[in-house]
Order: sequence, then C-alpha cells, then structure tokens
Amino acid sequence: MRGMGATEGEDCPFEFNFDPATFKVGDTVSYRVNTMEDWPFVGTLLEVHADYVVISPGPTEPDARYKGTRESRPMVDGSEIG
Repeated sequence: MRGMGATEGEDCPFEFNFDPATFKVGDTVSYRVNTMEDWPFVGTLLEVHADYVVISPGPTEPDARYKGTRESRPMVDGSEIG
C-alpha cells in the first residue's frame, strides 16, 4: 500500500490479498475484529474453507488461531481474541 510505511513516502511492508476468491494458505490478509471499531490487523491464512478462513495473527502469538469470515477483509468475532 503506497504511503502506508513507517516514514513519510514509504510503502507498507505487507502485500495483502483482498480477493476472497483467490485466498490460499500462506496469504497475508488485513482482518478486522468486530469489537475493535474496524481497526486493521495483519494475519496469515492457515486454512481456507468455502465460507470461513483461519488466521494466525503472527509471531507475537504463535499458538493463536482466529476463525474469520471469507471476505476481502475477514471479520473475526471479538470473543475469539483472548
């Protein structure tokens, strides 16, 4: 994403897949949590199913797994965040 890096003019360090039709394991996605006012989070897809995905929030929580909707920016229920 242009201009979304840490310093002015720097691009975002992530390449997101926003197309749910092409989601595959290993893709980086921007996901939301319904209890956090649409704040964006970055995760990696661990599983892709017909109507949902399983997301890893990353190395700071290596055992966490969040079930999200299968849409351009998956939605995770806040009750999953522990």
